[in-house]
Amino acid sequence: MWGWLGGAHEATGEDFRHAKQLIGTSAGSIVAARLAGGEDPRRGEERIRWDGETDPERRPSTLRAAIERASRISLGAFSPLAAPALMAATPGGALARAAVLARVPPGRIELRDLRSRVAALRPRFDGRLEIVAVDRGSGRRVAFGSDGAPEADVADAVAASCAIPGFFTPVEIGGREYVDGGVWSPTNLDLARAGRGDRVLCLVPTAAMGTAPALAIRGLAAGWRVASAVEAAAARRRGASVEIVTPDAGSARAIGSDLMNPRRRAGVLAAGVRQGAARER
Repeated sequence: MWGWLGGAHEATGEDFRHAKQLIGTSAGSIVAARLAGGEDPRRGEERIRWDGETDPERRPSTLRAAIERASRISLGAFSPLAAPALMAATPGGALARAAVLARVPPGRIELRDLRSRVAALRPRFDGRLEIVAVDRGSGRRVAFGSDGAPEADVADAVAASCAIPGFFTPVEIGGREYVDGGVWSPTNLDLARAGRGDRVLCLVPTAAMGTAPALAIRGLAAGWRVASAVEAAAARRRGASVEIVTPDAGSARAIGSDLMNPRRRAGVLAAGVRQGAARER
Protein backbone atom coordinates (compact mmCIF):
# COMPACT_ATOMS: atom_id res chain seq x y z
CA MET A 1 0.00 0.00 0.00
CA TRP A 2 2.72 2.47 0.96
CA GLY A 3 4.75 1.66 -2.14
CA TRP A 4 1.73 2.07 -4.43
CA LEU A 5 0.88 5.44 -2.90
CA GLY A 6 4.46 6.63 -3.33
CA GLY A 7 4.63 5.49 -6.95
CA ALA A 8 1.24 7.01 -7.79
CA HIS A 9 2.16 10.31 -6.11
CA GLU A 10 5.39 10.48 -8.10
CA ALA A 11 3.63 9.65 -11.37
CA THR A 12 0.53 11.83 -11.06
CA GLY A 13 1.42 14.50 -8.51
CA GLU A 14 -1.61 13.60 -6.40
CA ASP A 15 -0.79 14.04 -2.72
CA PHE A 16 -2.82 11.49 -0.78
CA ARG A 17 -2.00 13.21 2.51
CA HIS A 18 -4.60 15.83 1.54
CA ALA A 19 -7.50 13.38 1.26
CA LYS A 20 -10.61 14.69 2.98
CA GLN A 21 -11.15 11.31 4.66
CA LEU A 22 -8.70 8.55 5.60
CA ILE A 23 -10.20 5.20 6.63
CA GLY A 24 -7.75 2.61 7.92
CA THR A 25 -8.44 -1.08 8.50
CA SER A 26 -5.85 -3.52 9.89
CA ALA A 27 -2.49 -2.86 8.18
CA GLY A 28 -4.26 -0.08 6.30
CA SER A 29 -4.67 1.71 9.62
CA ILE A 30 -0.89 2.13 9.73
CA VAL A 31 -0.92 3.64 6.25
CA ALA A 32 -3.81 5.97 7.12
CA ALA A 33 -2.10 7.09 10.33
CA ARG A 34 1.14 7.78 8.48
CA LEU A 35 -0.67 9.91 5.92
CA ALA A 36 -2.55 11.74 8.67
CA GLY A 37 0.79 12.30 10.41
CA GLY A 38 2.13 13.98 7.28
CA GLU A 39 4.55 11.29 6.09
CA ASP A 40 5.35 11.34 2.39
CA PRO A 41 4.95 7.88 0.81
CA ARG A 42 7.46 8.87 -1.88
CA ARG A 43 10.18 8.46 0.71
CA GLY A 44 9.73 4.72 0.36
CA GLU A 45 11.51 3.86 3.60
CA GLU A 46 9.36 1.84 5.97
CA ARG A 47 9.65 3.28 9.45
CA ILE A 48 6.59 1.51 10.81
CA ARG A 49 7.07 -2.24 11.10
CA TRP A 50 4.89 -5.01 12.43
CA ASP A 51 5.90 -6.39 15.80
CA GLY A 52 7.55 -9.77 15.50
CA GLU A 53 10.13 -9.31 12.76
CA THR A 54 13.05 -10.39 14.93
CA ASP A 55 11.58 -12.43 17.78
CA PRO A 56 12.01 -16.12 16.85
CA GLU A 57 8.62 -16.92 18.44
CA ARG A 58 6.99 -14.54 16.00
CA ARG A 59 8.16 -16.17 12.79
CA PRO A 60 6.01 -15.62 9.68
CA SER A 61 5.15 -19.33 9.70
CA THR A 62 3.72 -18.91 13.20
CA LEU A 63 1.51 -16.06 12.08
CA ARG A 64 0.46 -17.93 8.96
CA ALA A 65 -0.59 -20.88 11.13
CA ALA A 66 -2.61 -18.56 13.38
CA ILE A 67 -4.36 -16.98 10.40
CA GLU A 68 -5.12 -20.38 8.91
CA ARG A 69 -6.51 -21.60 12.24
CA ALA A 70 -8.69 -18.51 12.61
CA SER A 71 -9.79 -18.81 8.99
CA ARG A 72 -10.89 -22.41 9.47
CA ILE A 73 -12.93 -21.42 12.50
CA SER A 74 -14.55 -18.46 10.79
CA LEU A 75 -14.84 -19.83 7.26
CA GLY A 76 -18.53 -20.66 7.63
CA ALA A 77 -19.30 -17.25 9.04
CA PHE A 78 -17.31 -15.27 6.50
CA SER A 79 -18.17 -17.27 3.39
CA PRO A 80 -19.50 -15.29 0.39
CA LEU A 81 -23.08 -16.22 1.32
CA ALA A 82 -22.81 -15.29 4.99
CA ALA A 83 -20.65 -12.18 4.70
CA PRO A 84 -23.43 -9.68 3.81
CA ALA A 85 -25.57 -10.89 6.72
CA LEU A 86 -22.72 -10.66 9.20
CA MET A 87 -21.73 -7.23 7.95
CA ALA A 88 -25.21 -5.88 8.56
CA ALA A 89 -25.36 -3.57 11.56
CA THR A 90 -27.97 -5.69 13.31
CA PRO A 91 -27.95 -7.29 16.75
CA GLY A 92 -28.06 -10.73 15.14
CA GLY A 93 -25.08 -10.02 12.91
CA ALA A 94 -23.03 -8.62 15.78
CA LEU A 95 -23.87 -11.60 18.01
CA ALA A 96 -22.85 -14.02 15.26
CA ARG A 97 -19.51 -12.26 14.85
CA ALA A 98 -18.94 -12.20 18.61
CA ALA A 99 -19.63 -15.94 18.73
CA VAL A 100 -17.02 -16.54 16.02
CA LEU A 101 -14.45 -14.41 17.87
CA ALA A 102 -15.15 -16.26 21.11
CA ARG A 103 -14.02 -19.47 19.42
CA VAL A 104 -10.66 -18.00 18.38
CA PRO A 105 -8.12 -18.26 21.23
CA PRO A 106 -6.71 -14.86 22.30
CA GLY A 107 -3.31 -14.12 20.80
CA ARG A 108 -0.19 -13.96 22.97
CA ILE A 109 1.81 -11.19 21.30
CA GLU A 110 1.23 -7.59 22.32
CA LEU A 111 1.64 -4.74 19.87
CA ARG A 112 3.63 -2.43 22.14
CA ASP A 113 6.28 -1.66 19.53
CA LEU A 114 3.69 -0.78 16.91
CA ARG A 115 2.00 1.55 19.39
CA SER A 116 5.24 3.39 20.13
CA ARG A 117 6.18 3.74 16.46
CA VAL A 118 2.77 5.12 15.52
CA ALA A 119 2.82 7.47 18.51
CA ALA A 120 6.18 8.83 17.32
CA LEU A 121 4.47 10.10 14.16
CA ARG A 122 2.16 12.26 16.32
CA PRO A 123 -0.95 11.63 14.24
CA ARG A 124 -4.25 12.81 15.64
CA PHE A 125 -7.92 12.31 14.99
CA ASP A 126 -8.59 15.47 13.03
CA GLY A 127 -12.04 14.73 11.64
CA ARG A 128 -10.55 13.00 8.58
CA LEU A 129 -8.88 9.95 10.13
CA GLU A 130 -10.98 6.93 11.12
CA ILE A 131 -9.43 3.70 12.38
CA VAL A 132 -11.64 0.60 12.28
CA ALA A 133 -11.60 -2.17 14.88
CA VAL A 134 -14.11 -4.71 16.16
CA ASP A 135 -15.32 -5.00 19.75
CA ARG A 136 -14.39 -8.58 20.63
CA GLY A 137 -17.18 -8.98 23.16
CA SER A 138 -20.09 -7.52 21.19
CA GLY A 139 -18.93 -8.20 17.63
CA ARG A 140 -19.74 -4.61 16.67
CA ARG A 141 -17.58 -2.38 14.50
CA VAL A 142 -16.08 0.77 15.96
CA ALA A 143 -14.54 3.52 13.83
CA PHE A 144 -12.25 5.36 16.23
CA GLY A 145 -12.10 9.05 15.37
CA SER A 146 -15.71 9.18 14.17
CA ASP A 147 -18.57 10.89 15.96
CA GLY A 148 -19.80 8.85 18.90
CA ALA A 149 -16.84 6.47 18.96
CA PRO A 150 -15.06 5.73 22.25
CA GLU A 151 -12.17 8.05 23.01
CA ALA A 152 -8.77 6.67 22.06
CA ASP A 153 -5.41 7.88 20.92
CA VAL A 154 -4.39 7.01 17.40
CA ALA A 155 -1.61 4.64 18.45
CA ASP A 156 -3.96 2.49 20.53
CA ALA A 157 -6.59 2.52 17.80
CA VAL A 158 -4.07 1.38 15.18
CA ALA A 159 -2.86 -1.42 17.44
CA ALA A 160 -6.47 -2.52 17.96
CA SER A 161 -7.18 -2.46 14.23
CA CYS A 162 -4.10 -4.65 13.62
CA ALA A 163 -4.78 -7.18 16.40
CA ILE A 164 -5.30 -10.31 14.29
CA PRO A 165 -7.45 -12.72 16.36
CA GLY A 166 -5.55 -15.76 17.50
CA PHE A 167 -2.14 -14.14 17.09
CA PHE A 168 -1.98 -10.64 18.56
CA THR A 169 -3.42 -9.85 21.98
CA PRO A 170 -6.69 -7.87 21.84
CA VAL A 171 -6.18 -4.19 22.66
CA GLU A 172 -8.08 -2.76 25.60
CA ILE A 173 -9.59 0.70 25.13
CA GLY A 174 -12.03 2.14 27.63
CA GLY A 175 -12.44 -1.21 29.35
CA ARG A 176 -13.38 -3.07 26.14
CA GLU A 177 -11.25 -5.45 24.07
CA TYR A 178 -10.81 -4.73 20.37
CA VAL A 179 -9.43 -6.81 17.50
CA ASP A 180 -8.57 -6.46 13.81
CA GLY A 181 -11.02 -4.31 11.83
CA GLY A 182 -10.76 -6.81 8.97
CA VAL A 183 -13.00 -9.12 11.00
CA TRP A 184 -15.83 -6.82 9.91
CA SER A 185 -14.66 -5.88 6.41
CA PRO A 186 -11.28 -5.66 4.64
CA THR A 187 -12.13 -2.16 3.38
CA ASN A 188 -15.03 -0.69 5.42
CA LEU A 189 -15.80 1.34 2.31
CA ASP A 190 -19.31 1.98 3.56
CA LEU A 191 -17.83 4.48 6.03
CA ALA A 192 -16.74 6.75 3.18
CA ARG A 193 -18.63 10.05 3.27
CA ALA A 194 -18.70 10.10 -0.50
CA GLY A 195 -21.34 11.37 -2.85
CA ARG A 196 -21.70 12.75 -6.35
CA GLY A 197 -18.42 14.09 -7.68
CA ASP A 198 -16.28 12.48 -4.97
CA ARG A 199 -13.47 10.06 -5.75
CA VAL A 200 -12.79 7.08 -3.49
CA LEU A 201 -9.49 5.19 -3.61
CA CYS A 202 -9.52 1.78 -1.93
CA LEU A 203 -6.35 -0.31 -1.55
CA VAL A 204 -6.99 -4.04 -0.97
CA PRO A 205 -3.72 -5.98 -0.60
CA THR A 206 -5.55 -8.94 0.94
CA ALA A 207 -6.81 -9.78 -2.53
CA ALA A 208 -3.51 -11.64 -2.85
CA MET A 209 -4.89 -14.17 -0.35
CA GLY A 210 -7.07 -15.53 -3.14
CA THR A 211 -4.09 -17.56 -4.37
CA ALA A 212 -3.08 -18.91 -0.95
CA PRO A 213 -2.57 -22.68 -0.77
CA ALA A 214 -4.91 -23.07 2.23
CA LEU A 215 -8.55 -23.56 1.24
CA ALA A 216 -9.77 -21.78 4.38
CA ILE A 217 -7.82 -18.62 3.55
CA ARG A 218 -9.00 -18.66 -0.07
CA GLY A 219 -12.57 -18.95 1.21
CA LEU A 220 -12.05 -16.05 3.57
CA ALA A 221 -10.62 -13.97 0.70
CA ALA A 222 -13.65 -14.83 -1.44
CA GLY A 223 -15.99 -13.59 1.28
CA TRP A 224 -14.00 -10.38 1.56
CA ARG A 225 -14.22 -9.83 -2.21
CA VAL A 226 -18.00 -10.03 -1.99
CA ALA A 227 -18.04 -7.59 0.93
CA SER A 228 -15.80 -5.10 -0.88
CA ALA A 229 -17.92 -5.29 -4.04
CA VAL A 230 -21.12 -4.63 -2.07
CA GLU A 231 -19.57 -1.61 -0.33
CA ALA A 232 -18.14 -0.18 -3.57
CA ALA A 233 -21.49 -0.57 -5.34
CA ALA A 234 -23.22 1.40 -2.58
CA ALA A 235 -20.74 4.29 -2.94
CA ARG A 236 -21.18 4.30 -6.71
CA ARG A 237 -24.96 4.47 -6.32
CA ARG A 238 -24.44 7.66 -4.33
CA GLY A 239 -22.62 9.12 -7.34
CA ALA A 240 -19.04 8.63 -6.19
CA SER A 241 -16.37 7.14 -8.43
CA VAL A 242 -14.58 4.23 -6.77
CA GLU A 243 -11.14 2.98 -7.73
CA ILE A 244 -10.24 -0.36 -6.13
CA VAL A 245 -6.56 -1.26 -6.30
CA THR A 246 -5.49 -4.87 -5.79
CA PRO A 247 -2.02 -6.35 -6.29
CA ASP A 248 -1.15 -6.76 -9.97
CA ALA A 249 0.73 -9.86 -11.13
CA GLY A 250 4.12 -8.42 -10.17
CA SER A 251 2.99 -7.32 -6.72
CA ALA A 252 1.20 -10.63 -6.10
CA ARG A 253 4.39 -12.52 -6.92
CA ALA A 254 6.38 -10.27 -4.60
CA ILE A 255 3.88 -10.78 -1.77
CA GLY A 256 3.64 -14.55 -2.19
CA SER A 257 1.20 -16.68 -0.26
CA ASP A 258 2.17 -15.28 3.16
CA LEU A 259 1.19 -11.62 3.42
CA MET A 260 3.08 -11.26 6.69
CA ASN A 261 6.52 -12.52 5.64
CA PRO A 262 8.90 -9.67 6.61
CA ARG A 263 11.69 -11.02 4.41
CA ARG A 264 9.65 -9.98 1.38
CA ARG A 265 9.23 -6.38 2.54
CA ALA A 266 11.77 -4.70 0.24
CA GLY A 267 10.54 -6.56 -2.83
CA VAL A 268 6.88 -5.89 -2.03
CA LEU A 269 7.57 -2.19 -1.49
CA ALA A 270 9.42 -1.97 -4.82
CA ALA A 271 6.64 -3.84 -6.64
CA GLY A 272 4.06 -1.51 -5.11
CA VAL A 273 6.01 1.54 -6.28
CA ARG A 274 6.17 0.14 -9.82
CA GLN A 275 2.46 -0.62 -9.83
CA GLY A 276 1.56 2.82 -8.48
CA ALA A 277 3.84 4.55 -10.98
CA ALA A 278 1.85 2.95 -13.82
CA ARG A 279 -1.31 4.76 -12.69
CA GLU A 280 -2.65 7.12 -15.31
CA ARG A 281 -2.77 10.81 -14.53
